[in-house]
Amino acid sequence: MRVNAHLDVEIVAHETDDELSLLVEIEAPEPSGERANRPAGTFVVVLDRSGSMGGGRLAGAKTALSTVVDRLDPADNFGVVTFDHEVEVVVPVGPLSDKAAVKRAIEGVSSRGSTDLSAGYLRGLQEARAAAGPTGATVLVVSDGHANVGITEPGALGSVAAGARDQGVTTSALGYGLGYDEAIMSALAREGLGNELFAEEPDTAAQLIVGEVDNLLDLVAQAASVLIRPSERVRAVRLLNDLPSSAGPNGVRAELGGFYAGERRKLLVVLEIPAIPALGLAEVATLEFSWVELPALTEHTVTVPVHVNVVPGDEAAGRIPDPVVRTEVAYLRTQQAKRRASTYLSQGDTDAALREIGAAQALNSAARAQAPAELADDLAEEAEALDYLQQEIERGEISRAAKYSSQDSAMKSGNSGQSGYQSRPSYRRRKRDDPQ
Repeated sequence: MRVNAHLDVEIVAHETDDELSLLVEIEAPEPSGERANRPAGTFVVVLDRSGSMGGGRLAGAKTALSTVVDRLDPADNFGVVTFDHEVEVVVPVGPLSDKAAVKRAIEGVSSRGSTDLSAGYLRGLQEARAAAGPTGATVLVVSDGHANVGITEPGALGSVAAGARDQGVTTSALGYGLGYDEAIMSALAREGLGNELFAEEPDTAAQLIVGEVDNLLDLVAQAASVLIRPSERVRAVRLLNDLPSSAGPNGVRAELGGFYAGERRKLLVVLEIPAIPALGLAEVATLEFSWVELPALTEHTVTVPVHVNVVPGDEAAGRIPDPVVRTEVAYLRTQQAKRRASTYLSQGDTDAALREIGAAQALNSAARAQAPAELADDLAEEAEALDYLQQEIERGEISRAAKYSSQDSAMKSGNSGQSGYQSRPSYRRRKRDDPQ
């Protein structure tokens, strides 16, 4: 893994409070061998079979699961848990030694009942934990409705996903149609370090389900995290990406999860610097990036020190901020505004949501005026996304806007690996050979 860090300014004024933005770029290596050499993976699908999934939605999901079975190796562990008002283990998790039998079991699933998502998810986690080896496991929750039985509070379900994450189980969530609860699906994916996905049509849902398996097959690292260890010169540390993080006596640790081959991510950290009394080079933070390499299961740690040069005030007055770092900060702040807009929309407050979208549009416009050429396309794409959200809200398509805003901000904030409905792949997470 390659890790680089860049401050927006590398000099600060002597005895003057300041705030620095730190851009951290992480790039995963290409795989060293063929997929055949990878360790066996574990993939469990928790599938909503409630009455609203009847017809094309359930049929499309079942077709996608059959494709997933074809993509996985016989040694991979695969399972399917369905839920409505009851939970059924349709395919007990285990190696795919008889793919035809697994496909027949999937084909026999039919729609019925209400939506006890929590019971299905908890049972899926049990299946995943039972089969997970040293490479962990992935659980994909697919649902088109609001959880109306069992645990229905997003925070509680997010806590379950966080606990599973600590045990090596990643959770992704695919919201299907316009009737699901985006707050629940977002909480599962965020705390589970998986992908938050949104599909209105069966074909899109099928592509995203299969894409989850492709990501699993391309994994080259897992259990990645970065510890931002500030020096005594730093007053506070803030992470701008929407990632699970925790503060401790040694600093702030951000959980990153798995990386697929050639993947690149960018993290933004804000450091509050009180007045530094001494001139010269000063260390303000150390980054400790840790991960487990696949397939060797070798643990690695890379340490990157971060320094600033403390100079007299008249010298610091002429400093020029790095335009790339400043643009990245603006980009992530627009994602934060979209996340808040989604929350307001879910609460029925369209006026507040439109204010957030308007603020994001202004921020994006200002950033585009000064952005370096290599980031212009990303900001132009973001402008289109914000205009689309504004139009959907003004047209009264509140549910669609809430779901799109939630999914799109999650993808672009560094917590998802593939694009969803009406979204293009973000440069925050794309393979090295993708078009620039």
